[in-house]
Amino acid sequence: MKIIVSEIPEEGLTIDVEETIHSELVKIVSPVRASLRIEKRDTEVLVQGEVRAEVELQCSRCVQSFTVPVRSPFSVVYDPAEVINREENHSLKGDELDMGFYRNDTLDLNDLLLEQMLLNIPMKPLCRPECKGICPQCGKDLNAEKCTCEVSGIDPRMKVLEQLLKRKE
Repeated sequence: MKIIVSEIPEEGLTIDVEETIHSELVKIVSPVRASLRIEKRDTEVLVQGEVRAEVELQCSRCVQSFTVPVRSPFSVVYDPAEVINREENHSLKGDELDMGFYRNDTLDLNDLLLEQMLLNIPMKPLCRPECKGICPQCGKDLNAEKCTCEVSGIDPRMKVLEQLLKRKE
């Protein structure tokens, strides 16, 4: 959904959005829903709201796919892209981290919603907190079955450190 910035009324807009968004970075398995408040101040556009959707992730321990809800409140200020083009070198300050840019008097809400969802996906997704993962030797899913692999006490790469501990004692 695109918003024409010059057509935003003085009192602002309150809209509910339901869009099907596709991404190469994550599989979105439900429509993306958002409740948005859009206000315009001179050339700046303030977008506040909350995005909700379900995404399919891969567990970082057992590698199984699972679905997780993403729900995130946000507040982003948009300036025209021409503002940043005037400056040759521009480094972001702390108060500019929630800032974006629009071009040609058009603000693309799909980009905003996708960005906010991606920012709120867990860095290390787990299908459940007690996930046991997979056996590093045979590759069996330890949540589904028990393996018969022998677990050695020390990783061979850490043998050198074991010698240092013995010297210290």
